[in-house]
Amino acid sequence: MSQEQGPRDAYRDQLTHVDEKGDVRMVDVSDKAVTKRIATAEGTILMHPETQAMVLEDKAKKGDVLACARVAGIMAAKRTSDLIPMCHPLPITKAKVDIEAINPGDRPDGRVGFHVVTTTGVTGVTGIEMEALTAASVACLTIYDMCKAVDRGMEITDVRLLLKEGGRSGTWVREG
Repeated sequence: MSQEQGPRDAYRDQLTHVDEKGDVRMVDVSDKAVTKRIATAEGTILMHPETQAMVLEDKAKKGDVLACARVAGIMAAKRTSDLIPMCHPLPITKAKVDIEAINPGDRPDGRVGFHVVTTTGVTGVTGIEMEALTAASVACLTIYDMCKAVDRGMEITDVRLLLKEGGRSGTWVREG
């Protein structure tokens, strides 16, 4: 086990998307209780300071980069089941994308860029984590797409789940 990764936090010892023969399947959720479910995820995109300044000053040739990334993240959350094969289509009740600048001095390495935090919600029988993760990923990818003409060296990092609430397994919060 690596130093960065703590003990496994699963409550079962088998993959739910693989049957007893090893074949992939969509999990049958028909007997699960309907509960309110929330998930929060994050992602970071790092870039040259000049690229960040261009975005913050709204000087990108393609338009308002951060507004476009917010909309793209929300749209991605709604389309997650079209992208991830075993995800159930969900009637999402909440999709929010927040983007904040990472300023010089905010990180130990001094790099700048943007930090994306997404929150998704549903009242249903299965989790909403994949939608939050997809929203964070696509928001970062949209920033990359809109800025790649001036900075191909941007780096998307640390896309990860921060919080999951609801369902049989209850609440999970990333530590640290």
